[in-house]
Amino acid sequence: MSDVAAVLMALSAAAGALWARPVPLAVAVVAALVALVLRRPLLLVIAVALASSEMGARSWAGLAPPEPAPFAGVVKLAGDPRNVSGALRVDLRVDGRRVEAWARGRAAGRLDRRLAGERVEVQGRLSPLPDDLRRWLAPRHISARMTIDEVGDWEPGGLTSRLANGIRRTIVSGAESVPIERRSLLTGFVLGDDRGQPPEVTYDFRASGLAHLLVVSGQNVAFVLALAGPVLQRLGLRGRLVAAMAVLVLFGVITRWEPPVLRAVAMASVTLLATNLGRPASTVRALALAVTALVIIDPMLVHSVGFRLSVGACVGIALFARRLTALIPGPRPVAAALGLTLAAQAGVAPIMVPTFGSLPVATVLANLAALPASGPLMVWGLAAGFPAGLAGEPLATLAHLPTRAMLAWVAGVARVTGSMPLGHLGLAHVVAAGAALAGCAWALTRGRRGLAGAGAGLAMVAMLLPAVGIARPGTDMAVSVGRGATLWRHGHATVLVLDGASGSPDRLMSALHQAGVRDLDILIASRPGTSEARAAETLQRRFPAGVVLAPPKSKVLGATVPPSGSVVEVGALIVHIEHADGRLATTVSTSRAPPR
Repeated sequence: MSDVAAVLMALSAAAGALWARPVPLAVAVVAALVALVLRRPLLLVIAVALASSEMGARSWAGLAPPEPAPFAGVVKLAGDPRNVSGALRVDLRVDGRRVEAWARGRAAGRLDRRLAGERVEVQGRLSPLPDDLRRWLAPRHISARMTIDEVGDWEPGGLTSRLANGIRRTIVSGAESVPIERRSLLTGFVLGDDRGQPPEVTYDFRASGLAHLLVVSGQNVAFVLALAGPVLQRLGLRGRLVAAMAVLVLFGVITRWEPPVLRAVAMASVTLLATNLGRPASTVRALALAVTALVIIDPMLVHSVGFRLSVGACVGIALFARRLTALIPGPRPVAAALGLTLAAQAGVAPIMVPTFGSLPVATVLANLAALPASGPLMVWGLAAGFPAGLAGEPLATLAHLPTRAMLAWVAGVARVTGSMPLGHLGLAHVVAAGAALAGCAWALTRGRRGLAGAGAGLAMVAMLLPAVGIARPGTDMAVSVGRGATLWRHGHATVLVLDGASGSPDRLMSALHQAGVRDLDILIASRPGTSEARAAETLQRRFPAGVVLAPPKSKVLGATVPPSGSVVEVGALIVHIEHADGRLATTVSTSRAPPR
């Protein structure tokens, strides 16, 4: 099969999964068999589309909501519990159905230390998902919600699950000497587990474009196979294949089979199998075959942003990395690193910008600066982390001295580059850069290196354009930057009002960053609740406020309680404050008279 046929097959699988209409599976199977016998690639492409469409229809049918009903029984954890805004969220398998469960108080405390694959006795209530969440949760195969009231006994899962959870717990226990905020980064690098990260750290990695380092990807899979290499080399050809597949499966279970892990493991499996059969596959073909198989097996992957980004990064690297590296002057290691980074960003930009609205300009610089530590950190974190957990102290502390240094470097890069006022790439910038890169690739195929260099230069200019006007003052505006959070800005004056803020602080910080805000003149926490206090205190670690105002009985540290009827001026903005039912009622205008 040619690379073109493999790519067409992957695209048809994705198209069929998006269409998701019922098609007799027998028709697709017969068409595929005929195509293979007669060697008709086009017919095989059609058969793949039909099969993925049928499997997509079955997947959506399996998400039919249940009737509200009480539940009592044993469930299997399909994911690791995660703290979200004071509650515990965990995916469960309940009677063949995948359910998003929420627990609070004592029930949350009993679930907190459990891991995916373990079985727990629970009591609660099943209910359908709200309509606005059904499509959002579909990629996780969530079809219902459960409120957990009681949690009883628990028991380990199967052999593979016990082994995977044992490895995870050993790695985490061996890193107890690492400061807790750095420890959460280590588990993100090695295991893809970002549950314990402070909101400001999550914000730093998003703002700098380094969030992908905290998701297990193909690089991690390559490192794992490299670590297992000395053992695998001692086996025969077939034994090596079986053992390598077993390593991949175990690694997938350890990292919870997140969509990027699925893509990386499937692609590595295709490559191993093709090599074992004496028919090595190109990167493009291996990726296309892996995507085709995964989408037919799980059509919901086409709706997963993580899966799309993982595939996009691989496509960008396969198409552009080598060519861009050849065009970049200077030392070859630096050129290779820059070419790889630019190629990966070219692959993810068409997905990130429509999905998230923008792409940080700082991402290229951040990835280059983090590269000397990020790769070694993934290898050392796993190679030394597990033995450190087995050996215990004081060897664990010694083993993680290099880990702490590398974590500090990467965290520092994220902090510094994330705070740079370089702006974000919008859709127009991405289209312009993509057109320039396409022209660059075309010129290279024609041997016109001068024209190709010009195209690469134009792509760089398009990517740096957002930084040109970033320092300009904002205009009159009142924009929502999260649930219950409103940003007022006039010129250089900024006022942020939190009134029932319920979103995650890291997303609120990301919204402020995209709005070009670097600090706040006034931060107002309108209500005395704990959630607003937590959001206000977290915000100030990255967006220091000149004045923090809060109502009486507020839990915001260092806040001032303004008298009712206060008027605060900052630049051209006039803030009017009244007390109402224990909270602050705030109006903001550009005139001294309060708005009616």
